Amino acid sequence: MLDAQRGFIAQLVDFVREQSVDVVLIAGDVYDRALPGLDVVKLLDDALVAITDAGAKVVLTSGNHDSAIRLGFASRLLERGGVHLRTRVEDLHSPVLFSLAGDGARVVTASAAGAEEAGPLLAVYGIPYLEPRLVAGKLDAGANHFEVTQAAVQRIRQDLQARNASAPVHAVVLAHTFASGGITSDSERELSIGGLGAVPLDLFEGFAYTALGHLHGRQELAPNVRYSGSPLAYSFSEAKHRKGAWLLDVGPDGTTEVSEVLWRAPRELAVLRGRLADLLESPEHSWAETAYCQVTLTDPVRPPQAMEQLRARFPDTLVLGFDPEGGTEKGKASYSSRLAEAQDDLGVCCGFLDHVRGRSADGLETSALQEALEAVRLEGAEL
Repeated sequence: MLDAQRGFIAQLVDFVREQSVDVVLIAGDVYDRALPGLDVVKLLDDALVAITDAGAKVVLTSGNHDSAIRLGFASRLLERGGVHLRTRVEDLHSPVLFSLAGDGARVVTASAAGAEEAGPLLAVYGIPYLEPRLVAGKLDAGANHFEVTQAAVQRIRQDLQARNASAPVHAVVLAHTFASGGITSDSERELSIGGLGAVPLDLFEGFAYTALGHLHGRQELAPNVRYSGSPLAYSFSEAKHRKGAWLLDVGPDGTTEVSEVLWRAPRELAVLRGRLADLLESPEHSWAETAYCQVTLTDPVRPPQAMEQLRARFPDTLVLGFDPEGGTEKGKASYSSRLAEAQDDLGVCCGFLDHVRGRSADGLETSALQEALEAVRLEGAEL
């Protein structure tokens, strides 16, 4: 999906430039695995250069798909170029500080002087994905997602309180976690078993804004707690998502205004269901001819060469499933009972074919199986 990702990045960079965005917040899952391919690493490099060239700073945390150590490499050097990485527990209470303009319209230039900068400040804190077994000791917390996240937020609150003693400081928190109330998708990797990884929203009370990462659906959990979601769809469970981001304006007094940003999808997703003949003939599905398709056929008997027939109309059919209407008596019979009814080896083979696809072997298939069985018998006789 590299071409699609390049298309998204181009949209993002254009938006940053056109809207004079000052800071781009990326809340984790930069990569899809701990050891990303070289072309993917280069794509991130190109993206960061393009965003900073467009005039924005970047604050980026690591997600559960990322290797925090690898992603955080050269963080001190990258900071000089306007890319601020927050991938370590040790940096939880080390915010990226920005001065707020007098009119409070937008976050403006990054503060090189840090806490010594006069006037109201915006402090952006980053909470990377916290694997409880690995960070519980460092945070002096229990080994579950709630307790390590609670300990991380407590460190942020303590630092924020100390900074507020000298100048007004308003906090935006990036957190890669599963917050209570979020709606999941099939393409996300679970953070824990049985939902124990969810953290309550009240952990983030009192911050100007909390930008969450992990869930692929863009969603609002509270006015100041939101997921931006993934910029592209990564499973058909995301077919109805409206992919985008949130544009955040922060005033000198900490007030925030949030507006939605939508990204253009390179290709629509279509989830189709019905009998093969209806799908191939119905004009109501014409829009799906240029989409990525997931198709479930409901024919009582599985059609032959179903995928080939579907791709004649829907060339980008990626997933094909079968769910016969009402099922059949054959489909309800167990395979062991069919096996017991088989009279010979050919019957076993034909019965298996019928069982797995819901359609009996035709004449050509029966002949092919017979020839294969005969070849095996002759080979065994020679041995």
